[in-house]
Order: sequence, then C-alpha cells, then structure tokens
Amino acid sequence: MRLAIRRFLGVIFVAAGCGLPANAQESFGLDDLRLPGLSEYAAPHEENPLSLQRAQITLAAQLTEDSPEIPHGLVWRVFAPEPGPDGKLPLVATARGGTSTFSLLPGSYLVHAAYGRAGATKRISVGNDVRQEKLVLDAGGLKLDAVLPGGISIPENRLRFSIYEAEPDITGERPLIIPDVRPNAVVRLNAGTYHVVSTFGSVNAIIRADIRVEAGELTEATMEHRAAQITMKLVREPGGEAIADTAWSVLTGTGEIVKEAVGAYASMVLAEGEYTVVAKNRDRIYQRDITVAPDVLDQRVELLPEDLIQPTADLSDAELVD
Repeated sequence: MRLAIRRFLGVIFVAAGCGLPANAQESFGLDDLRLPGLSEYAAPHEENPLSLQRAQITLAAQLTEDSPEIPHGLVWRVFAPEPGPDGKLPLVATARGGTSTFSLLPGSYLVHAAYGRAGATKRISVGNDVRQEKLVLDAGGLKLDAVLPGGISIPENRLRFSIYEAEPDITGERPLIIPDVRPNAVVRLNAGTYHVVSTFGSVNAIIRADIRVEAGELTEATMEHRAAQITMKLVREPGGEAIADTAWSVLTGTGEIVKEAVGAYASMVLAEGEYTVVAKNRDRIYQRDITVAPDVLDQRVELLPEDLIQPTADLSDAELVD
C-alpha cells in the first residue's frame, strides 16, 4: 500500500465539526469528548453572583507556542479541582468560540479546551485581579484522501476513513477516535501518530496506514487502494440485456463468500485479486473465474450460456426469460 504525505505550516482554522457527517458529529460530538486527565464531571450549578466577589479571567488557546490564538471552534470547560460528594469534578462554567472571558470566584480551577479531537487541560489560579491564561494544545490538522494506482480518483461517496489510536488498549483493540470521515475533511487532532483505515465501497477494499500529525501543521495524506468497481450481469449473448431475478455470489479462491446480491445487475467494489462469480437463475447455475485489476475503476463482467455448470440441454431463449 502506497502512502503520500504532504505537510503545510499553519493549520487552517476550520469550523466546528471537522467536515464530519451529521451522524458522526452526534455520536462523537464535542460534549462526549474524553477530557485528558479528568474524571467524570457534574453539571454546573448556579450561585448568587451578588453575594461573592468574582474576578475576570480570559482564556485563549494556541496550536503551538508560536502560533496565533485560535479564533473559533473551541469548547471551554472550567472545573472545580476537587471531586464532589458524587466523585465527579463539578463543572463551573462553559463557553464556545475562540478566546473567552469568565467571571470566577478566587481559587483554583482545572480548565479544559477542546478543539475538534484535540484538547488540553491546565490548572489555573484566580485571584482578585483581571488576568489572562493561554493553553497550548500541541495540535495539528489531518486531511485524508485515497486514489487508485496512477492517481485515478475515487468518487468521494464511495470512500470513507476511520481514525484510531496508534496503540492497542488492554483488550488488544485500537480505540476508535473518529468514524466515517469524509475525504478531504480537515480533522483536528493532538500531535502524534494515528492508525487510519480507508474503506473503498462496502466489501473488502480496506487499507491501513500509521500517519503522524505534527503540531501547527496540516498533514495531507493520500492512500492508494488496489481495487475496482465490478458490475456483473447474466446475458444470453455478449453485450445482451441483463437477465432479471438472478442470485449472485462472489467467492475468494479458498471458497469464502465475499458478497451476495440479487438482481439483474450485481455491482460492488472488490480488492485486487482472483475471485469466482456464481450466478443462479431459476434452477441453473453459472460460474466464471475473474481477476480484479486496480488499473481500471469500473470493470464489466458478463456471464454467458457457456458458463453454465453441467448443462443438461441446449440453452434457448425460451428457457432464459426476464
């Protein structure tokens, strides 16, 4: 599997959501982030602002020490530093956007800034004076795409990515960070190495790569699939009309079923390799061995009367009807 990497200084500040589809945002939304170094937290509670003296503190976040402040897309959470009776950290205040100002009672707090899937936590102290604190996220962006050999483009609606942590957990599985990422979406992540899975179609065209994200940079990674879109039909003669009500099975060289379908046409993306295609129409079974090559995106396969297994009589138009 070939992998092309390009890096650009200065990550583009994209809007919240990172180009993820709606269902991914709902399942892995900002409110569900695992906050580094923090346990579960309790909902914020109101106090009488007139009875206690508060101080103003402004919080800003940067991708690196030398980068500008992040203008939007941040989620701020301010916690009390000690767990409450329920064992959770009390959530004192929240804000969304860029640089934000909070009115807090004097004391110690834990501040967490989330930016997409990137985040950082810092302990701060609030006195009686107005002050500003900055959090360095040590984060960058990742933009993913995939092509066929020779740089042949893959339609975006057939391509998806999933991003995992690089190392397995105690169960031996890599924790999933973001599923169902669209091609060319900018995903914001803490600097580090990630395990990326690219899926072309919905069958077996799956490739993997470990990709490193650098702080303050946009990493563009293009993976290479060796697969093709295959469309199959059963016909009476070369170039003829597809015969309806055909049951299809695609098998590997070892006889394992890869995909099954029913209809005049069977269309699917298959990884490069050798396969056996079986078509059943009425009580007749047809079979052909095919080779999937990745140099052509769309390949056509026709099963003909001569592909009939153990024919008992000549095949006529009357026996093969739509």
